Amino acid sequence: MLRGANIWQAVVIPAVDGTFKGSGSVGPPFTQEDFDLLASLGANYVVISAPGLFTENPPYQVDEEVQRNLDRMLEMIEKADMFATIAFRTGPGKAEWSLCCSDTHDYDGYFNDAVWSDPQAQAAWVAMWQYTAERYHGNRIVVGYELMVEPNAADILYGIDSPKEFFRSYSGTIADWSTLYPQIVNAIREVDEKIPILIGADGYSSIAWLSYLIPAASINIVYDVHQYMPYDTYTHQNEDGKNRYPGTFDVDYDGKEEAFDKNYLSSLLQPVRQYVQKHKVPVAINEFGVKRWVPGAANYLYDLLSLFEQEGWNYAIWEWSTSYEPYGLNVDDFNYKLGIDPLNKSTLLENSILTVLRNYWSLNIIRPSNAPW
Repeated sequence: MLRGANIWQAVVIPAVDGTFKGSGSVGPPFTQEDFDLLASLGANYVVISAPGLFTENPPYQVDEEVQRNLDRMLEMIEKADMFATIAFRTGPGKAEWSLCCSDTHDYDGYFNDAVWSDPQAQAAWVAMWQYTAERYHGNRIVVGYELMVEPNAADILYGIDSPKEFFRSYSGTIADWSTLYPQIVNAIREVDEKIPILIGADGYSSIAWLSYLIPAASINIVYDVHQYMPYDTYTHQNEDGKNRYPGTFDVDYDGKEEAFDKNYLSSLLQPVRQYVQKHKVPVAINEFGVKRWVPGAANYLYDLLSLFEQEGWNYAIWEWSTSYEPYGLNVDDFNYKLGIDPLNKSTLLENSILTVLRNYWSLNIIRPSNAPW
């Protein structure tokens, strides 16, 4: 089993970011101590959710600074004796900002989602992954390639959140992720026949879109699910949110109150079980999480992780925050090192959420230093 956390990085835009994300080309920065602490708490797995190695704009080519940053991340994770999945958030024709910042005007002028309409950008995305596979082939800690973090053409291009509606009109078009990812898989398999490849569905890799994801014709494919439900009514409540786990409230906006408990969480995961059973494929929950101050967050995570364990699914929580204070103490919704008090800005490792994570991370027995390969 792999149990761990995501780290997040993006290309730094000095005109917008200043030094908020650090002085490098990619930020926020991480240190060896950041990864050593994560490993000491029991994690054996890091998802590097970060920029792709090719530039976002043509002529599409290797971004040397981004490549050096990824190399540094892998070196530090290896020293901490953990495994890593390389997960690209950006690349040719795809910027960060429609994933993280569509509700702000800070990045106006920097949005770029041309990958969903430009054949040249798609071809370059395929070439980027083949180059990446060649570069990291044989790296002892790299256990997977996540082809694109949260594909989102349906929402970005058409404002569609229903898979039925999207595929009724756009199935097989250039905007259909299912026409692009097989090309990427084939390109990787030309240079690496065995590395696990992680594929999430459109709809930000949500459970609701998983059943529409056509399985790839290749070995060692893992289907990637991001589980943040119920998003608005629970996991992403603001600091004054009142909905608690376990509790009773209108979870799904149907006008009726539901018992929000482990049985409810299990029902949310049923489409994932059905996909596994139907296609006989593995899945990983490569993102999930809850804002640290949400009432009952520790209980929610305890029950959710017990369900992942029951199914044998590898998982990585969002997120493991950097110790770089200008970023880590300001974007702190998921900085579990700060505990459950939204006003706290000091490291507090003895808190209820980290206790739950340590409980499950302690089950890890395989690390690069003792892996049988």
